[in-house]
Amino acid sequence: MIETSAPIPAPRTIKPLQGLLVVAMEQAVAAPYCSSRLADAGARVIKIERTEGDFARGYDRHVQGESSYFVWINRGKESIALDLKDAKDLDILKSMIASADVFLQNLAPGAAARLGLCSMALREHHPRLITCDISGYGEHGSYQGMKAYDLLVQAESGLIAVSGAPGELGRIGVSLCDISAGMNALIGIQQALMQRHLTGRGSGVHVSLFDSAAELMSVPYLQGRYGGRAPERVGLKHPSITPYGVFVCADGRELVMSIQNEREWQAFCQIVLQRPDLLQDPRCIHNDARCENRAFVDGLVADVFAELESSEAIHRLTLAQTAYGNVNSVEDLISHPQLRTRDMPVAGHTVKVPALPWQVEWEDESFPPAPGIDAQGKKIRMEFAVSAPQPVSKTH
Repeated sequence: MIETSAPIPAPRTIKPLQGLLVVAMEQAVAAPYCSSRLADAGARVIKIERTEGDFARGYDRHVQGESSYFVWINRGKESIALDLKDAKDLDILKSMIASADVFLQNLAPGAAARLGLCSMALREHHPRLITCDISGYGEHGSYQGMKAYDLLVQAESGLIAVSGAPGELGRIGVSLCDISAGMNALIGIQQALMQRHLTGRGSGVHVSLFDSAAELMSVPYLQGRYGGRAPERVGLKHPSITPYGVFVCADGRELVMSIQNEREWQAFCQIVLQRPDLLQDPRCIHNDARCENRAFVDGLVADVFAELESSEAIHRLTLAQTAYGNVNSVEDLISHPQLRTRDMPVAGHTVKVPALPWQVEWEDESFPPAPGIDAQGKKIRMEFAVSAPQPVSKTH
């Protein structure tokens, strides 16, 4: 028989994490983001909530009366509400963990350990278990006991210091630190699953919002530490590339365009600007020179665009193969021709939700609903009920 390494096509109904049990003691964004992606890949995710529910349920009421945050990252999960100060409920949770492949938590610093759910101790009792702890600042340093939320870490890591325009500082418009931490947790868990496949043993994954933000800041960090100058806030421009930013056409339409290399700059000068003489101008001879003379270069480009109707500007940009885009609003995104969405049931209605950013053969055509508080609580309690110890019979 000839062996082949070619993959065998899997039926659409089979997903890569099918059969895995994930117990997620989670709230807000980072951990629910991670566990929702595990659920999308076929894992059974049991969400542990307080009796009042994940507080992200109350962030807004925009989606048929439900929270947009909760709808986004809790689809396809089961919910059980537990009072972990109650010994019986804590026993139910420990019973679930004993059967789990992954235990994920993002409680406040030290809360899991105080409940007797230290990840290292859990793995000692359950050697195949993979644990993932998501925290604000990690398990070292003087900040480790501090609570942390997305905006706090945006500020603490310097993300907002390099974002936006000069003047008043502003929050990045999405929960970037939470999302990044959730993605990193997902990567770590997937690697730990592969490691377990090779070794037969589980392992611990530790992710912090601060580490996730700091890694995103690698280029500004390297520029500031070794280049002597951290990037400034330049609004809709690029701190390291010129021209790269927004320019206004004669009809008021704003276009963002980008030059990435000298070949693109040559075509841009010849076709878009119709200024081939700039190719010999020492102020424009290469990207470093253009950045040093940003006011001159951007001013020149702005003057040309200001004389062009947007249709003519787009025609020239297309001929020159210069990358460009529109400055869109959220309303523009909603109607964008490239946007892919999936139907999802919410409160008896069907809503549209942005599709997963990766397309795979096991992707569902619609999303399952997010659970109500304790929606599967009764069933889960029965499944993981802890049997009372049997009395020892006495022999005479």
